[in-house]
Amino acid sequence: MNGKAKQQINQWYHAYSQDLFQYIFYLIRDHDQAKDLLQDTFLKAYNKHDSFNQENTKGWLFRIARNVTIDYVRKHHPVSYLMDTLPANQNSDNTPEKHLALSESEQELYYALGQLKRSYRDVIVLRKIKDFTVSETAEILGWKEQKVRVTLSRAIQALKQQLKKEGYQHEAL
Repeated sequence: MNGKAKQQINQWYHAYSQDLFQYIFYLIRDHDQAKDLLQDTFLKAYNKHDSFNQENTKGWLFRIARNVTIDYVRKHHPVSYLMDTLPANQNSDNTPEKHLALSESEQELYYALGQLKRSYRDVIVLRKIKDFTVSETAEILGWKEQKVRVTLSRAIQALKQQLKKEGYQHEAL
């Protein structure tokens, strides 16, 4: 790999690492492991740089991050993977200061999102939190655009039901 490719990967890291970290963290809710998976994402991007078509860098990196995270869960938490859930390590890096930094509604939303099945979490995080377009989300998830639209609609309904079940009432829902 040439120096230009290394420089480009470094630029991508500075541009996208925070968003990718948050995405991975939403999926597994383990701070230390999310950092490791972020590094694995960029290592894989570095190794696959020559095959990248240079069209949608952010989408390509998110797809790598998603696949790296799913591979990790499949390998280290096979029961969670088979049950279509990701591990919920609620105690990792959950200091009182960080816990208080989240507003009550953010905590409720975060918890409810964590209770949804993986495909629902994926589409909500990518479309509503990370603001990817339908086509970008479809590319990242390897789905058709129609599946993204339908799944997002169902995911929002499931999130509303989960929040209601937890007793959270908000007129924006």
